[in-house]
Amino acid sequence: MNQIIKHTVSAPPSGAGGLKIVIINYGAGNIQSIKFAIQRLGYEAILSDDIEEIRTADKVIFPGVGEASSAMKKLKSTKLDAVIPTLKQPVLGICLGMQLMCNYCEEGDTKGLGIFDVDVVKFNNTLKVPQIGWNQIFNLKSELFEGIAENDYMYLVHSYYVPMNDEAIATTEYGIKYASALQKDNFYGTQFHPEKSGDVGEQLLGNFLKIP
Repeated sequence: MNQIIKHTVSAPPSGAGGLKIVIINYGAGNIQSIKFAIQRLGYEAILSDDIEEIRTADKVIFPGVGEASSAMKKLKSTKLDAVIPTLKQPVLGICLGMQLMCNYCEEGDTKGLGIFDVDVVKFNNTLKVPQIGWNQIFNLKSELFEGIAENDYMYLVHSYYVPMNDEAIATTEYGIKYASALQKDNFYGTQFHPEKSGDVGEQLLGNFLKIP
């Protein structure tokens, strides 16, 4: 699927320039494309692995592209594995970032951060992996999806998935139905890449940045 519905993203609120947005920089993220997507919304983001910088942010984005065990080693090397679960502001994990926020990931036999009470497992051998391309999201249950329609399309690249669970706020089907977004308290996660998902993805990022 290469066509998505156009949505209008509302302008940043007054004083948006004072919003401190930190993208966690730990060498395992699709960082520049996220930063550019945020700039298109009228905001600026800081790339940082500094604990104090992250703690004092208004919004934190936790990206991830790569292999789970290697990414977790990088987090541990900067002690971010201990910091991220303690954050009180809105936090958005993207793709591998969301997976690392779970209890455990089969990829690399990796213990996660334990924010979301679910394990990450591999798609079975009957499916082509990784899943690459556009797929629909439905059963939307969060302010994260304001202005986004049921069955809109997002862009995904992944071989591992989060099974359906009580913290799911969006569902996608690829052979089976799985949780393509999660929320627990101030923590949000998306298996899809909003920064690569055109107007729909930008709507989601704008919604996240407006969460109090």
